Amino acid sequence: MAEIILMCGMICSGKSYHAKRLAKEKNAVILSTDEATKILINNEQGDFYLEFVDKVNLYLRKKAVDIVKTGTNVILDWGFWTKEDRRNIKSFLSENGVSYSMYFISISDSDWERNIKERNERIEKGEGGSDFYVDEGLKNKVLSVFEAPDKSEIDYVILNERNI
Repeated sequence: MAEIILMCGMICSGKSYHAKRLAKEKNAVILSTDEATKILINNEQGDFYLEFVDKVNLYLRKKAVDIVKTGTNVILDWGFWTKEDRRNIKSFLSENGVSYSMYFISISDSDWERNIKERNERIEKGEGGSDFYVDEGLKNKVLSVFEAPDKSEIDYVILNERNI
């Protein structure tokens, strides 16, 4: 039976990297809010951005259910930064009779800082794809909003560690 895989973690934690790896392993389709907003509004961070993202996610979660019911696995590469976000998506999927699992990408503070620096350098070179540039304002917003999941909320933990 197909399932929806929920990727939970902070910006620059490695969610998209691991989503791509899991997509190959599980023959899954990735639905990414960042990709959608890049195509639709070039990731413009105006006043309407958060409302727009909410609407994109409402659409993508509906499509995820439609896709998984055809027998294809789906990965939602969104972040699920708050307990409320995680509770809401799980409730929606349960109401729609869809199996799911939550993957939490855990990363050390030093590796997170390194990932941000490398991402920003790629973006400055024009190689950032759908990634956002992470300035101090966005970094502080993530730190103020992100609620690390407890063990009861997640099914798998991926330790995103670097050996240097």
